[in-house]
Amino acid sequence: MEIGRQAIEVTLIIAAPTLLAALVVGLIISIFQAATQINESTLQFIPKLVTMFVVIMLFGPWMLQYLIDYIQRLFGSIPQLIG
Repeated sequence: MEIGRQAIEVTLIIAAPTLLAALVVGLIISIFQAATQINESTLQFIPKLVTMFVVIMLFGPWMLQYLIDYIQRLFGSIPQLIG
């Protein structure tokens, strides 16, 4: 159970920067669309895609290091899990 909890926690922490950035950009574009009454669904796609790409480029090394640390801890705990 502990390994599953840690895996979900790591997944949420790693995904948080990209999801939060997409949320903020989507909110800003939605406000813009409501103000200008432009109801184009594809208008949100490209800015979100570009924003997520930039966030991954900025936070990618941190995400990768966090994931590597988790995997090392997971592999290091295998002897305790076996017995």
